[in-house]
Amino acid sequence: MNQAIISANRAFFNQLRKYYTFYTVGFLVFLFALAIAEQMGMSRRLIGYAFLFATIALYAGIGIMSRTVDAAEYYVAGRRVPAMFNGMATGADWMSAASFIGMAGTLFLSGFDGLAFVMGWTGGYVLVALFLAPYLRKFGQFTIPDFLGERYGGNIVRSIGIFAAILCSFTYVVAQIYGVGLITSRFTGLEFGIGVFVGLGGILVCSFLGGMRAVTWTQVAQYIILIIAYLTPVVWLSMKHTGNPIPQIAYGQVLQKVTEREKVLTNDPKEIEVRGIFKARSDAADAKLKALPASYDTEKAALAKKLADVKAANGTVDEVAAAEKAVNDFPKDANAAKAAWTREKGLASRAAPPRPHAQPFPGKDEKAQDIARLNFIGIVFCMMFGTAALPHILMRYYTTPSVKQARQSVTWSLFFIFLLYFTAPALAVLAKYDVYYFLVGSNFASLPAWASNWARVDPSLLSIVDINKDGIVQLAEIVLGGDIIVLATPEIAGLPYVVSGLVAAGGLAAALSTADGLLLTIANALSHDLYYKMIDPNATTTRRVTVSKVLLLVVALVAAYVTSLKPGDILFLVGAAFSLAASAFFPALVLGVFWKRANKWGAITGMIAGLGLCMYYMVQTYPFFGGVAANQWFNLAPISAGMFGVPVGIITIIVVSLLTPEPSREVQELVEHVRYPQLGGDINTQAT
Repeated sequence: MNQAIISANRAFFNQLRKYYTFYTVGFLVFLFALAIAEQMGMSRRLIGYAFLFATIALYAGIGIMSRTVDAAEYYVAGRRVPAMFNGMATGADWMSAASFIGMAGTLFLSGFDGLAFVMGWTGGYVLVALFLAPYLRKFGQFTIPDFLGERYGGNIVRSIGIFAAILCSFTYVVAQIYGVGLITSRFTGLEFGIGVFVGLGGILVCSFLGGMRAVTWTQVAQYIILIIAYLTPVVWLSMKHTGNPIPQIAYGQVLQKVTEREKVLTNDPKEIEVRGIFKARSDAADAKLKALPASYDTEKAALAKKLADVKAANGTVDEVAAAEKAVNDFPKDANAAKAAWTREKGLASRAAPPRPHAQPFPGKDEKAQDIARLNFIGIVFCMMFGTAALPHILMRYYTTPSVKQARQSVTWSLFFIFLLYFTAPALAVLAKYDVYYFLVGSNFASLPAWASNWARVDPSLLSIVDINKDGIVQLAEIVLGGDIIVLATPEIAGLPYVVSGLVAAGGLAAALSTADGLLLTIANALSHDLYYKMIDPNATTTRRVTVSKVLLLVVALVAAYVTSLKPGDILFLVGAAFSLAASAFFPALVLGVFWKRANKWGAITGMIAGLGLCMYYMVQTYPFFGGVAANQWFNLAPISAGMFGVPVGIITIIVVSLLTPEPSREVQELVEHVRYPQLGGDINTQAT
């Protein structure tokens, strides 16, 4: 029996390899054809539309061909996804908009400190391989709340698992939909909100029709697109600046030049002049804030008097218009003035010299360096433990034919993720080299087209203003959002626009692939764990799948609405999801596998304590929720709230479990069964 299954799996693997080889060749031909069309005069907008609709049509086609109402196929792709292809699907599921769009941008802005995300996210897969993937595959079933419900018993633990899965997955999916809107609006000219719903259609047509089966095969296709899209401009930039087509090798040479340029810009008189202007504006705003509300009345009266004086002196039309504009633009009340002057006070950050890219934990004194070091460790910690606890990633290891292939697929996942993560630092440095040497020092009268194009999409992503009125671009006059570094790199480097379209398609693939997995996780938690396991255990397979599809649609529309509110930058939203997942799931999952004494009450209190503390800290410290930095404990950023949630969760589970009765003999036998994955590990079990 086992030999027959192995032979069938091998034949299935060979068939998949043939299909995706043809697919890859076909995509390269499509890319080459568009490049020729561009040379023949095809417009940029048409190229953008071609990439957008061709790739979405491709994903939709896979979704339509993979449609199913079978429970095992819908929830876990029939448990027959080979290790290598599961690794590719996991890589696409993993490399979200944050990795594709945000990673290089974070490294561009933060330098050494940005490596915390690379280290944390990569290291997390070591935890997955060692502590969770093979054991969850041996357990079988469909979802993470499934495991919690069976391991600890009762619906309370399952309910907490459902809530936590929805919370962290929803936070994460909002970031992906934001990325979809950003990409489609820039490369097709669609309004941001419309771009969100166009991309949402691409998400739903895959996960809605075929569940995990459709999502898996779509994600393999998306990985191929996104890795080609990511590597192409980096290799091109590397050749352009160093003559070396391997950016990872050229990295050191370019970093040395960037470091030299940083020293020049630090001491450049014009840069110092601009930074001085920002410092003066920040200090003035700080003084006004301290004098509120009197400063508001004084400032308002001074502007009114200036307008009256200009009119009395018969000033020119331009002088009168400028004075009237100053009066009209002045805040309407003291509260509005406080908000405006607080933003102005924040200009102090632009008064600082360029941040040294290669210097670890930069700071003006030892205390500042200690804070930077602590936050670096906090990000590494939360990204690692969050990776090992994200439901949409752990669900992928339910889809392999055996425990052995679950382990192998983690290795493949690391390899496919490594290709992007090993390239991101080189991309950040190459882009910074281009900005430092070619944008800085150029004339405002002849700014490159890419700068004006991106400024129109969103001024918060790119803004260049001549602060000292000298007509020359200084570094301090540039506000460059990290979210556009990857998407704008082809234009920055002067590459053909078809490469920009390719990168947009890759970013879209990254966002869509992760969004598919996240929406499916939320819908499955509601339909399988809540509806089927707790409300209607007698529901037919068809009804369960139908409920999942309806919920998928509802959740997607709610997520799109929340995205329109722009609740935070992509990287914070993703980081928050990791901290929430780590605090809620990691202690209960790992202790549930490796400690038979862990019981229901320990899991209930531990999950509530860990998740509750994590949420409390974020609300108290993140500005979108009304929090303030003064509430931070040990100056730890809100993205690293899991640093408190994980240890509290572990300690609480241990203490409460020791103070309450031990689990039943049946539960302890389940732990023994799960702990030894090689026993029966190669049998292609089909849990229903």
